Parts: sequence; C-alpha cells; structure tokens
Amino acid sequence: MTTSRQVRTVQVTAAQLVAPDVRLELRVLAGAKGLDRRISAPRIQKPGLALTGWDEQLHDERLLVLGATEIQYLEAVTPEARALAVATMLSAQPAAIVVSRGLQPPLELVAGCEETDVPLFVSGLPSADFIIRVTAWLQDQMAPATSIHGVLLDVLGIGILLLGKSGIGKSETALDLVVRGHRLVADDIVHIRQKSGFVYGSGSGIIRHHMEIRGLGIINIKDLFGIAAVRETKKLELVIELVEWAESDEYDRLGLEERHYRILDVVVPMVKLPVRPGRNIATIIEVAARNQLLKLQGHNSAKEFQERLNRAIAEARPQRGFDVDGIE
Repeated sequence: MTTSRQVRTVQVTAAQLVAPDVRLELRVLAGAKGLDRRISAPRIQKPGLALTGWDEQLHDERLLVLGATEIQYLEAVTPEARALAVATMLSAQPAAIVVSRGLQPPLELVAGCEETDVPLFVSGLPSADFIIRVTAWLQDQMAPATSIHGVLLDVLGIGILLLGKSGIGKSETALDLVVRGHRLVADDIVHIRQKSGFVYGSGSGIIRHHMEIRGLGIINIKDLFGIAAVRETKKLELVIELVEWAESDEYDRLGLEERHYRILDVVVPMVKLPVRPGRNIATIIEVAARNQLLKLQGHNSAKEFQERLNRAIAEARPQRGFDVDGIE
C-alpha cells in the first residue's frame, strides 16, 4: 500500500467569516480588534443556561450563536441578570458571537464585546440556516488536507488521480481524455481534503483549469474546451500510477492483484499502468473507469472469471473411483 505525503492543518479566524464567498451575510457590530481570533472547532454553540450564569457547557474558541429566543430573553430580564448573562458568555472566550435574523443585540453585549475584543457579528440569516452554512464551511476549511503532484480527472463520473514521475505523460494523457469529453479538475498540484470518510481533490489557485504541455506551454482548458471540460472538485475513487515499461518487471495480467493508495487515512483503489509506445493509455484509463464503476456495483470481472475457470476445471476432472469409460 502506498501512502501520500504529510497532512497539513488550516487555521481559521473570525475575519474569514465575513468574506462574500462564504455567504453568511455578516456585518461586524463590535470587537473588530479581535477578528484574528482563532476558531478551533466547527461545532457551533448556543448559550443555553449560560444566560443564567452557568457556563459549564461553553467551550473556548468556538462560535456562539444567539437567535430570537436568546435576544428576547435578554430584553425581558433585569439589567443585573442581563449583565450576568453577557459576562458569562464572554468569560468563555468565544471566537466570536453571532446574532441571527438581523436582530439588534443588547447594548451591554455590544459594549462587552468591544471591551474584550470579541467580534460581534449580526447576520440576516435565521439561526438554523446560519448554523447549517457556517458548520459546512468550517468543516470544509478545517478538514485534514494535503497536496499531491499529479493530475485529477472526472472520467465517466469516476474521480481518477494520475500519478507518475515527471515527464512520463500525465498531462498529455489527461489532455487526450479531455478531448474525448472527460473533465479536468487539476493538473500538476492537486489539493486533497478529507471529508466524511472520503477524499476530494481540487485545483490550486491561479493554475486551476490550466495545464502544462511540454513543447506547447501553458494552456487554459476552460477557455479552449468550454466550461463543461472542467470542474472545481471531485471525489477520488481510483488512483492510476503511470510507470515506465520494463521487460524485467511483472505486471498484473488477470486483475486479481489488489493495490491501494492511502490518502489522509482514506484507502483508495490503485492500479499500476505500464507505459510504452503503442499503448493507448487514454483508452485504457477509460476502461479502468468503466471497470471501477462495475466494481462499485458489486461486479468484479477478474474474480468472476476466476470463479468460472475454477468451476470449469473442477467439472472437467474425472470422478475418483471410475475409469475413463465411467466403469468402476
């Protein structure tokens, strides 16, 4: 089993939540000096009994969300009870506090956040919608990640990661597959994230949707072949390593040898594909994708063939205790 390179972790801060592409509809109301506070976990907190002074269920460096119920409670209680609630919430050192539905937070909360540099956001989203969106975004940002040198493609709906040493023809093979109607996800540097027991790959920043072809240079696949020729991310379901053909090496001829590639502790099926002049690698990769689709549906052609062969051999053997004419 082959294993991928070192895992990296991404630090998320409260400032990143206000980016337009995050779509959380946030505006900063107080505590702007604390926007560099770290968010340590994707789980969101509601204050609950902390509004009464009991802070046991609160955790540091997490988002604290207040909805209509919490705001109505704070407006209804005495100034002393309101001050206790605010002090209890801030004592837990939250990464930020978010008030949903565009509601106006109590002045005591605004003043407390400004004094302690705890970012106070107001979102126009209802609490449930905000929590769903921010949790999904945080899980994606905080997922274990790594980068791999290779090419990621969507071939017949199967996410295929092409590996191999530099110059072996990964990009040229990928270009051949794009011309056939398949889709490029990333060339050269593939960013990998682990989510819910699967691994997903995407392109890298400025080189996304671009490909380097030796002798031709950098080409833009999206511009040349259209939006349908690329995609932003894809689940990895098959790893194909391109290796130079060597007469001294033995290669799997039946398809019974099971190889795997471990990426971020997720095991992905792997195939070693020898490359030499005369072999149509793009066609073979298409067949590998179709074969993987069959395997995902519970059909393993190589194992089924072996079982039929074993049955045929067993049925052809003479029964013990009988001669060739069947006479005992």
